[in-house]
Amino acid sequence: MKVDVLTLFPEMFDGVFGTSILGKAQAKGLVSLGATNFRNYATNKHNTVDDAPYGGGGGMVLKPDPIFAAVEDVLGQRGEAAAAMKAPRIILMCPQGETFTQKKAEELVQEDHLIFICGHYEGYDERIREFLVTDELSIGDYVLTGGELPAMVAIDSIVRLIPGVLGNETSAVTDSFSTGLLEYPHYTRPPEFRGMKVPDMLLSGHHLNIEAWRREQSLIRTLERRPELLKTAELTDKERKWLEQYKAEREKK
Repeated sequence: MKVDVLTLFPEMFDGVFGTSILGKAQAKGLVSLGATNFRNYATNKHNTVDDAPYGGGGGMVLKPDPIFAAVEDVLGQRGEAAAAMKAPRIILMCPQGETFTQKKAEELVQEDHLIFICGHYEGYDERIREFLVTDELSIGDYVLTGGELPAMVAIDSIVRLIPGVLGNETSAVTDSFSTGLLEYPHYTRPPEFRGMKVPDMLLSGHHLNIEAWRREQSLIRTLERRPELLKTAELTDKERKWLEQYKAEREKK
């Protein structure tokens, strides 16, 4: 996979792209990560990338020409490899966009090339939305100074799903939200710490019983913390009946 970020602050990505899982993924040759300053594509002597909005109003708006030119240059750098690659997904990080989810990460990891555009100021010239981007993404209902931090969040979430990136291939599959439920609780050594014990089931060595326990704990945790997820989770009839019984017993207490 190839991931490019268009930003006014490419230095923000140096540490993120070079360390932890993202750094290891690059070292293994599983992903190529790059950040480009789209100010370099400004066409006036002051290298400005924003201007006042037509019709008046507060704030400044990102101009279309530097961003279109930056995207075109990034695409041109694909060279001969472009023939074997799918058309890129060009992603605008924006508070108005679709909320980024694990499901979206699983969709985007199937792509060959992702281009993230990180905005600043009041917003983007609408022609960027209409004629350039394929997706608009938001990481939540709040506003940040720019699109850099949201892009980092999305890229980390996507890249860790690439086969071979994580040391344990089951880790991404069992993460919270990957199954539609929150993840079950984890424990490690020592078996007892300051009087707090690991559940006996996890020490039993009976793998089928352990898996059943983990599934139950996942259902309970989702019910207690994010019950709305149960509406769309893939549950068996037996699990739905068990949840109803669990809720009834909890309400009696």
